[in-house]
Amino acid sequence: MIESMIQEQCTSRKTKSLLIVWRFSVILLLLLVGQFLITGCSIFKDRPPVEQDGEANMHEEATQALPTQASPTTPAPTPTATPVPRVLTICLGAEPDTLYLYGGNTMAQRHVLEAIYDGPIDDRSFEHQAIILEKIPNLADGDAVLQAVTMSPGDEVVDVYGSVVKLDEGEWILPSGCSMPECAIEYDGVTEIQMDQLVVTFNLLPELRWSDGVSLTAQDSVYSFNLAADQQTPGLKNTIERTVSYEALDDTTIRWIGLPGFRDQSYHLNFWSPLPEHVWGEYSPVDLLEAEVSSRTPMGWGPYIIDEWVPGDQISLWRNPNYHRTGDGYPFFDKLVYRFVGQDGEANLAALGSGECDFLDQEASLTLLGPEINTTLELDANGEIKADFSTGTVWEHADFGIWPLIYDDGYIAGVERPDLFGDARTRQAIAMCMDRQALVDSVMNGLSEVVDTYLPPAHPLFNPEAASYGFDVEAASVLLNEVGWIDQDGLPETPRLSNGVWNVVDGTPLSFTLLTTMAVQRQQTAQILVDSLAQCGIQVELDALPVEQFYAPGPEGMVFGRNFDLAHFAWFTDARPRCEMWITEQIPGDPNILDEEGNAVFTFGWGGLNATGYSNLEYDAICHSAMGALPGEPAYVQNHLQAQELFAGELPSIPLYMRLKLAVARADMCGFEMDPTASSELWNLEGFNYGDGCPE
Repeated sequence: MIESMIQEQCTSRKTKSLLIVWRFSVILLLLLVGQFLITGCSIFKDRPPVEQDGEANMHEEATQALPTQASPTTPAPTPTATPVPRVLTICLGAEPDTLYLYGGNTMAQRHVLEAIYDGPIDDRSFEHQAIILEKIPNLADGDAVLQAVTMSPGDEVVDVYGSVVKLDEGEWILPSGCSMPECAIEYDGVTEIQMDQLVVTFNLLPELRWSDGVSLTAQDSVYSFNLAADQQTPGLKNTIERTVSYEALDDTTIRWIGLPGFRDQSYHLNFWSPLPEHVWGEYSPVDLLEAEVSSRTPMGWGPYIIDEWVPGDQISLWRNPNYHRTGDGYPFFDKLVYRFVGQDGEANLAALGSGECDFLDQEASLTLLGPEINTTLELDANGEIKADFSTGTVWEHADFGIWPLIYDDGYIAGVERPDLFGDARTRQAIAMCMDRQALVDSVMNGLSEVVDTYLPPAHPLFNPEAASYGFDVEAASVLLNEVGWIDQDGLPETPRLSNGVWNVVDGTPLSFTLLTTMAVQRQQTAQILVDSLAQCGIQVELDALPVEQFYAPGPEGMVFGRNFDLAHFAWFTDARPRCEMWITEQIPGDPNILDEEGNAVFTFGWGGLNATGYSNLEYDAICHSAMGALPGEPAYVQNHLQAQELFAGELPSIPLYMRLKLAVARADMCGFEMDPTASSELWNLEGFNYGDGCPE
């Protein structure tokens, strides 16, 4: 219809023009007709063809009516639409101080470095995953080996205590084939002796490149090791000090060799993250602490490249074309923006709803685990956000003051604090009087889990055969009566009294103080414990201290000065189980107290971690065996399982529950996955996506 109207208009105008021209002259007519056709009926002439809705055909038909002598014009080129970059905005609760790998270790820093460095090794569910290595080395495959080497007087070795020493008379060492203190020998200072030495080989993936296109090689990892080893570079140097050599065998192969006697249970992680020597080589280790090229815009091999850091506002990054996974389509976004939004959970949720944020990290979501958790759960249930909860590596527990400081010179019954917790059966009964599932349901909104050992059920070395203590007032009462804690009046509001309890004066009430911090969640937990223990006739008074006072070192500190009855706080665990928290030598105490042979009774002085004062030689032996074995050796698994069984039976500490981790994203986000042990919830950042980019 439109085409017909246009042609009709053109025809009408032609007719009127011809009538006018005939009144003058034929020559003028020809001139006017030519001009009119060019200016009046060339409505499509300068419009480029568009292959849709039939407009191309309209153009063709209209231009065919034009006289051949009309001046042609060149069609304008078809404009090409500039693709709009896909942007992912991650909102952080804090701004990093630096991005230099050896300049800090904050959560915000780790988040940003996940975009720059992918790996090199990720922690996943209490195990390790190679990212830019071909695999994690292990003894079974032969890329980690224990070799016997001959040592002579004066050689540097690691002694039975894990210290670096010169091989000299009187040093206690582990000869070849020995992995625990029981078979250690005292060196005579003369004889050559064989000791075990760890050798580990790491293999890089081929054809890795830095973001500038330069090849990433094994030498870049050696350069990183040398930087970390420099005394002017901050950071722990325990492993470095126990390293004989770290060298590149070729472009993709690195070999680490440890000192003889160093049985490093983390040997498979002794790979130093590569750093770009071709860019940083001109800087000294001191310069790199502050240099722009290392602290603000470090070069990596990961999915993104830093573009700009606006202090107090954001860090923006662009897609790295040299990322080794671009062939798989990663990452899914052209641009990544880290915004610094603080820790106001309510405001951050609003920013998520408005589109200012696509993802909130743990720190930005922190308050959403507290009083605002119900709002979080409701929004998630309604599909307005996506909240991902995960248990982490931190576990809450209640430690018994089994052997307090005042007992160190001998326990005096009836004078000093009663020996309330000396009998393991009392500790077991108290555990059964704690409604730990109520803690999970109330404090953790049912999102966590009760734990029974110092390892969570998700840990590959968790022992399901270890004793478990459910909330059972009746069974607890039977056990308490057996020990001699008698409920004489049958009233739960009055405490049980001792009658024949070993090392306790008869008539002593089963009442004590529960010490904790002033954190809201701890207060909630402690109150539930107080209420549930009362059902067993156990009277507990609650005492909350500021953090700095609670964790103050001994002898003045309440916890690590062993001045408490029952203390509620938290420990963390990781891939290597930490059974040593309850061995005898970890009891904190006066370093000046010596035994008959002149050795310190308290090996670690006030730095010991076993604040319970628990001491059991059988447990010590099992834990030492577990610590001496290497991953991949049968004794490693066997002894860690046995240590948990003994811990759960003796119960120096009552495990309560695992703390939660939370990240929040827009409702249509996919690809992100919280992991218990990942150092950052952005561990798989390259796989994040949203909207149409997500699978159906």
